[in-house]
Amino acid sequence: MTKKALIFDLDNTIYSVPSIGHEMFASLFKLIEGTDSHLKDMADIKKEIMRRPFQVVAADYNFSDELTKRGIDLLQHLKYEGKIEVFPDYHELRNLTLDRYLVTTGFLKLQQSKISGMKIEKDFKEIFIIDPSIAETTKKDVFASIVRNYHYKKAEVLVIGDDLHAEIQAARDLGIDAVLYDKFNLHRDTGSMPKITSFSELKTMLGLV
Repeated sequence: MTKKALIFDLDNTIYSVPSIGHEMFASLFKLIEGTDSHLKDMADIKKEIMRRPFQVVAADYNFSDELTKRGIDLLQHLKYEGKIEVFPDYHELRNLTLDRYLVTTGFLKLQQSKISGMKIEKDFKEIFIIDPSIAETTKKDVFASIVRNYHYKKAEVLVIGDDLHAEIQAARDLGIDAVLYDKFNLHRDTGSMPKITSFSELKTMLGLV
């Protein structure tokens, strides 16, 4: 069935988090390093914080309740004021004449500041920011609401993102097609999961060329 709507993830799909991550999360990294108990894992913790929500990383590395709370308090007020470069192939997304939605998980002010820094607001029909610190909404919930509220059939929707365990799994749980955006070829074997490394591949995949 012909696709009518595309749902995109933000972090590491529209832009590279590591390109700004060390600057953006400097105060958070300083907070974690100040506890001493996580110094041996800091290199891995930094990588994970640039890939996954802070609350998930905190749980995985057994942060204390106090450290988790202090980290959340810090991130709830954090903004990124600098310019953010989108991936070079992002302009291909703008050429796709389908309804486009952006669904991202993170702290509200921080995600809003990143979207503003990239100046991409007008590229999407609607933008959804899921902030786990203030609501229990999930990407699966938002995907389902997009299908329901805009009267799409599930087969008319395609989800594109970099995280196999977040947006990709949420789409699969709902019976919605998904494509892994693997810009740096981190996932060599994705089985039957379709994979792209550039948005230019979407046109061919969608039969638009």
